[in-house]
Amino acid sequence: MTSSAQPEPGTFVPARRDDARNARLGLVLASVFAVMLGLSFAAVPLYRLFCQATGFGGTPLRAEGAAARIGDRRIVVRLDATVDALLPWSFAPERPEIELAIGEQGLVFYRAQNLASAPTAGMATYNVTPLKVGKYFNKLQCFCYERQELKVGESMDMPVAFFVDPALADDPAMADVRTITLSYTYFLSPPEPKASADAGGVGAARAAGGQDEPAREAAIRAN
Repeated sequence: MTSSAQPEPGTFVPARRDDARNARLGLVLASVFAVMLGLSFAAVPLYRLFCQATGFGGTPLRAEGAAARIGDRRIVVRLDATVDALLPWSFAPERPEIELAIGEQGLVFYRAQNLASAPTAGMATYNVTPLKVGKYFNKLQCFCYERQELKVGESMDMPVAFFVDPALADDPAMADVRTITLSYTYFLSPPEPKASADAGGVGAARAAGGQDEPAREAAIRAN
């Protein structure tokens, strides 16, 4: 007669099935955490793209080309600039406002200067008010969401090309809009291992002492 061996009292018997189940559960939880972490990093750029595509929250749209027509209605675009307290820069528009017809292309410049005793970098965000105008405000060229690094005492003239969609005149909800405020805020940007090259027309407009406006406009339009 044979009998199966029984563990003596007090002897530990590994629960292999429980261990395998716990390992699978741990793997699933780790995967969920990794996915959630990735989504959190992707949320900001995805939200930015959504706003740029829809004009949500007063975010101007990105346009590939000029407006198809120029309307009779005129709009005053006020230019606003703010610098976060952590960024030692001066930052201001070179004119307080510009008046133009809807559909007409506008070109304005903002000037930034590094006031610190060391090179620093910043990145700008932007929006327009009233917020409801965002879907009609189209940017052709902009320095927003681009890391800009300035040497000690260096200044940079940064262009913004835009137009107001003539369709604004056909929207009854926009009947009260006579003035639009374009606002930029510069924040401190973390240092990078290597400074990136200047992007687009911003590099052409860089100047320690600045250029006269006709020369800068010609440089920007040539790009």
